[in-house]
Amino acid sequence: MSEPAYVSIAGEIAREIRAGALPARTQLPSYSELAKRHGVSEIVIRKVIDLLLRQGLVYTIERRGTFVAARPTLVRVSPERQMEDPATTFGNESPHRVDDVRIERTTTLVPADDEVAGLLGINPGTEVEHIVTAVAELGRPVSISDSYQLPGTDVATATVLEETIADKVPAPTHAVWLKVPAGDLVKAIRQRFLRHGRILMVSDVSYPKDRYESFVFRMTLEPES
Repeated sequence: MSEPAYVSIAGEIAREIRAGALPARTQLPSYSELAKRHGVSEIVIRKVIDLLLRQGLVYTIERRGTFVAARPTLVRVSPERQMEDPATTFGNESPHRVDDVRIERTTTLVPADDEVAGLLGINPGTEVEHIVTAVAELGRPVSISDSYQLPGTDVATATVLEETIADKVPAPTHAVWLKVPAGDLVKAIRQRFLRHGRILMVSDVSYPKDRYESFVFRMTLEPES
């Protein structure tokens, strides 16, 4: 099934914004001009603009028009990349073409340090899975995460997600991927996935602090039974 016209058009405009073809504060054509350009009705274009607004890529000024946002809003609609295919999660977060996206994921077994062991309720030195997921779009870093869990853990059974968000100096590996100068801060998110009070996974996610104007988290978890 092909995607709706408004989704396709919004994706095209979003790619132009992210590629820099439509710089910040550029005014978009009027609804009628966009409708004529894409061969659709103005009702469809209203849906296009609504979608771009929800994604934080544009803003409107009453009686003046629609403009490209200086820094987009990051909308995360999935609680954790490790719970599904990374391309699926990233597709939810940001309109893109497959060729525009670079996703790197590695999983290794490592001995748990004192902090990870304490969080997972295990002895230091116990083997855990260390999952690193790094994402870039159009050559620009989007995020990088370090996650830890016991081998064989089914994180999809988590019923509670706890997040702590702060501006922090990133870990060295995060700074390298995000291309953050020494001493600069990133938006850091510590996630804990729990079931019946037990932590199944702990994850540290970093985003470039100056890339996004704001962060919107839209998540749904099953109620604990």
